[in-house]
Amino acid sequence: MPAISMFYGIIIYLYFYDDERHKLPHIHAKYQGQDASFSILDGSILLPVKS
Repeated sequence: MPAISMFYGIIIYLYFYDDERHKLPHIHAKYQGQDASFSILDGSILLPVKS
């Protein structure tokens, strides 16, 4: 999982083939054990998709 940016303890990851959980282009942000996914198109938070 490639980290593309690190600042103030926040690490931004971009998964190239991560299209199973979210169908939109997105990034993952991790900070102190927390993880969130954000849409690249509009910056909205993506909720986990239940399978």
